[in-house]
Amino acid sequence: MATLLEVKNLETRFKVRSGFIYAVNGVSFSLDKGEMLGVVGESGCGKSVTMMSLIKLLPPAAQITNGSVKLEGTELTTLNKKELNAVRGARVGMIFQDPMTSLNPFLKIGLQLAEGLVYHKKMTMAEALKRSAAYLDMVGISNSAHRLNEYPHQLSGGMRQRVMIAMALLSEPDLVIADEPTTALDVTIQAQIVELVKDLRTKLNTSIIWITHDLSLLAGMVDRIMVMYGGAIVEEAVLGDIYKDPRHPYTIGLLNSIPRLSASNSKRLSTIGGAPPNLFVKPTSCPFAPRCKYKLDRCEKENPVLATVPGASSDSRHRVACWADVRDKK
Repeated sequence: MATLLEVKNLETRFKVRSGFIYAVNGVSFSLDKGEMLGVVGESGCGKSVTMMSLIKLLPPAAQITNGSVKLEGTELTTLNKKELNAVRGARVGMIFQDPMTSLNPFLKIGLQLAEGLVYHKKMTMAEALKRSAAYLDMVGISNSAHRLNEYPHQLSGGMRQRVMIAMALLSEPDLVIADEPTTALDVTIQAQIVELVKDLRTKLNTSIIWITHDLSLLAGMVDRIMVMYGGAIVEEAVLGDIYKDPRHPYTIGLLNSIPRLSASNSKRLSTIGGAPPNLFVKPTSCPFAPRCKYKLDRCEKENPVLATVPGASSDSRHRVACWADVRDKK
């Protein structure tokens, strides 16, 4: 497959009163056209900030201090505001976590959907509204012409999230970044949204980055998984290898903490002891070492480099940042 996105050594930090928060620390990955990548990790691991950094959708306190982000050869980190606005929405779409705060409560759904088409595609408002109605139908919202005249508060949570999906796809972008889009929804609606995104990805051949803290949600959904911890990638592989042959202790911990129907009712869920790393200090050793039961002396002195797993095929892209060999200890 042809490469759509290539990220190299991306670093992002936040300026705060007491210094800096090192949120993204040397992240490198690529994404193929039509591929769906799952990005997983606990809250504060840097997954959302990493993906927002791709299109500089960051607050004023954030600074991209290093790295390269290329979208089909176009370097995004050096674009000015006007050039970035031409990329956002047109070539890169966003699905945010909470549609109620992402949609403007004072504007009708139709106007919010159509304005991107008027700006990026130079459509008339009538043409944009017609296409918006068609996309509402596509994402499973019935009576779409009527819904265009409603306000966000008149829709259910699931319907608002479908509107956000339609908005992200309207301009037929090359890439869609979905930032935990099912977190605020109940399990039934969550399953419907996941199936909808899978179906639309097949129909439109759009590349998708799906951000989540729920590793079980990605099963049967994505092509590849990227596990993040402490602002860095600690493991990356195709879906099957992550579940069948995890190589990083953090990945193993996440997998062990997933509830299973076959487990005894009296058995407590496995947990990862300790606390997340202090991101006020730039990592110089393995950030997971204080919580790791496999750690070596080297782990507390050197930060492991993300490297290809010995014997891994080029198709698996299996990479891990760990000094210990956990295969015989799992």
